[in-house]
Amino acid sequence: MNLAFFLEEPSAREMLKGLLPRLLPSGVTFQFVLFDGKRDLQKNLVRKLTGWRRPNTAFLILQDQDSSDCVVLKRWLVGKCEEAGVSDATVRIVCRELESWHFGDLAAVERGLGLADLERYGGRSQYRVPDRIVSPSSELRKITRGGYQKVSGSRAVSFRIFLAAVGQLVGDEGRAT
Repeated sequence: MNLAFFLEEPSAREMLKGLLPRLLPSGVTFQFVLFDGKRDLQKNLVRKLTGWRRPNTAFLILQDQDSSDCVVLKRWLVGKCEEAGVSDATVRIVCRELESWHFGDLAAVERGLGLADLERYGGRSQYRVPDRIVSPSSELRKITRGGYQKVSGSRAVSFRIFLAAVGQLVGDEGRAT
């Protein structure tokens, strides 16, 4: 089985490059189709899916919510997948940015970046609901005193809901929990 991850940015790829080898069972391969931002992904998704020639591939499209309505955005992306003839693609919307996931597990960020005292920020009202943080990447840079950088930080940290989707894609061959 092959997993193809369609990603809007390099930081998502770096997070997955560190995570997937530890997560996936042998025999499951993966590759990344990296786009130059959200607009590029949306513009070229149908063409890339239609032109895919590797058999036995499961697709996972990952895009930041940013300021979009996540339900509308997901529905639109699923429609684009169906337009390309790929009705079983998995679409995951990262509410708001990939860094929102990091706020969901500040202990993992602490460990990944080798910093201390980040977990305490999780109890603060402005960070309790990561999906409501307007600019998670800026907030992470602030609370880490510049220690968090998008690509290197994403390489160091991983998260559960996305992992469950990957686990479903590989079925009984492996679980992502």
